[in-house]
Amino acid sequence: MGITKTEIFSEEQNRLALLLKAIAHPARIAILQHIIAANACICGDLVDELGLAQATISQHLKELKNAGIIQGTIEGVKVCYCIEPKTWSLLQAQLGNFFAAYKGSTGCC
Repeated sequence: MGITKTEIFSEEQNRLALLLKAIAHPARIAILQHIIAANACICGDLVDELGLAQATISQHLKELKNAGIIQGTIEGVKVCYCIEPKTWSLLQAQLGNFFAAYKGSTGCC
């Protein structure tokens, strides 16, 4: 099996790929949508909202946190999660630039 040669890609390309990989699961999209809709930190009510097991949700939260998309704070026995604003802005800007780079079809296909 080959090794991914991330060093041949720009830092921006690697970072965008990492962020997109972290959100590339429907459960993670649902978690992010729930956090955004709440417009506040979410503390443990995702099991009831999403209908997934706590262990499954915890794993998805871990992936999002490791990518820096969300941040967590400990409040008593709960960990509360919210969007990490700097990473969210970076993701928004990079995706905006990525999509804006396409200027329309040139009839090549």
